[in-house]
Amino acid sequence: MKPSRHHLTRCRRCGAPICWALTSANGRRQPIDAEPTEAGNLAVMQAADGVLYVRAVTAARPEIRPGEWQAMPHHATCTSPPPRRSSSSGQRARSGVRPVPWAQR
Repeated sequence: MKPSRHHLTRCRRCGAPICWALTSANGRRQPIDAEPTEAGNLAVMQAADGVLYVRAVTAARPEIRPGEWQAMPHHATCTSPPPRRSSSSGQRARSGVRPVPWAQR
């Protein structure tokens, strides 16, 4: 099963066709590839209200139910991913900390 046309949009970085779905775990939006694939680790379904919902295919729930299809998260397949954030090895500026030691009496 494929997502309907009104769910399709394009990735701003690579231009690939994607769909936005809500995660069943916490309701956050997640981009998924529009083309279903057997290698996907997500199960996507369209609810009665027309919203796409996605859940992870895990060892505890590996089966794909009727009405679901497998897809890949677009973050895993994007050809122009956003640059990685560097972990700063230097010290960060502290806020809310006294810049001098406490005066001793």
